[in-house]
Amino acid sequence: MKPSVAIDPAERIDRSRLGPFQLAIFILCGLCLFMDGFDTQAIAYVGPTLTREWKIPSAALGSVFSAAPFGVLIGSLLLSMLADKIGRRPVLIGVTLYYAALTLFTARASSVNQLLAIRFIAGLGLGGIMPNAVALVGEYSPKRARVTVMMVVGNCFSLGAALGGFIAAQLIQSYGWRSVFYFGGIVPLAVAAAMFFALPESLQFLALRGRGEDRISRWLRKIDSTAPAGGAVWAAGKPARNPGVPWIRLFRQGRAAGTVMIWVINFMNLLNLYFLTNWLPTVVASIGYSAPVAVRVGATLQLAGAIGAFLQGWFVHRLGFAPVLAAGFALASLNIAWIGHPGISLALLVAVVSIAGFGVVGGQSGVNAFSAIYYPTDLRSTGVGAGLGVGRVGAIVGPYVGGQLLALHWSNQQLFLASAAPALISAAVMAATHWVTEGKTVAGAAEGALAH
Repeated sequence: MKPSVAIDPAERIDRSRLGPFQLAIFILCGLCLFMDGFDTQAIAYVGPTLTREWKIPSAALGSVFSAAPFGVLIGSLLLSMLADKIGRRPVLIGVTLYYAALTLFTARASSVNQLLAIRFIAGLGLGGIMPNAVALVGEYSPKRARVTVMMVVGNCFSLGAALGGFIAAQLIQSYGWRSVFYFGGIVPLAVAAAMFFALPESLQFLALRGRGEDRISRWLRKIDSTAPAGGAVWAAGKPARNPGVPWIRLFRQGRAAGTVMIWVINFMNLLNLYFLTNWLPTVVASIGYSAPVAVRVGATLQLAGAIGAFLQGWFVHRLGFAPVLAAGFALASLNIAWIGHPGISLALLVAVVSIAGFGVVGGQSGVNAFSAIYYPTDLRSTGVGAGLGVGRVGAIVGPYVGGQLLALHWSNQQLFLASAAPALISAAVMAATHWVTEGKTVAGAAEGALAH
């Protein structure tokens, strides 16, 4: 009988090369995030068509646009706790099936109130996608490639929101707005089926829970063929215990000012991001462009953001977070103000929307990475999660306030001049972090800057 040997799966993964088994996991999680991005943005893409078909004012969609982010805020808190108890795999598969079904129900909606209710309920499930998919990708990535892999897979959300616009434009033109939600519901059903057969559970989760020895052995040997097939005691490193409530510790040991700044930037940027992504297609359609053109302009914002996340990571690696992100937000502010300019040509509109997306959508990846670098290891998840939680409040406020301002008959120029202000605040606060957080970021900041 072989003697038992303690083996840490995370250590084995760190020493391994990326192989087909891990790539399959990354592809499945990437597809999951792609459809998450598509579904989140789909309601904005059909907005111009809905207002005409249902003969409703654009302002009536404000509450609908805010409904899903509100659901996401609640769902992310509840489902994160659930995943810590039962595992990432069942939660990911379950919420994918859940929001696929709700998206199919969305296609049958016949009133604004029905849309609002369905989008809120769907958001409860969408809240479980991003944290669990990205965490699973990180746990199956070797340490030397983890940042790059998480960046690529995490950006699948923005890619889904961007390419989804071009898909939605064609679907609306050929089959009507309901087809967008049929597509957004059927594809996740296929992804969930693929995950059921091919997606493994987190090895670290199984090891910490002291169960699933056969599964740990089987999956780990697909990554490292030298891993023992039996006679091993699977263990995972346990985090250090620290007294106190984690959220309160974000304000201790000189971190209070930096934490407040990170929260302000998250709130302002996500307010801006969700205002732009939800209202841009509707506003573009209101100035005389066709619904397909309006949808493609909205998709340009997301596509530029996905590209911007990569480019800003390259600059941050060389210049640091504060100057690069502050410059990106300031540039976005100037271009957001131009979006509502009377008589703007389509070519100029696409250009200013692209630059705005580069700064606002692409900049959020940098903000997430900055948060991860600012906090120590034992507070990193709490710090990033708290910042995004505050930011989701902005994601709810942005679309709703946009609808209220339209109801007050604000012009497009006034609307986008007001929207330029949050980006300008983000730029000023980000610039100020150079002094407040100096010396508090951990070693390896340049590498971490690339994380999504």
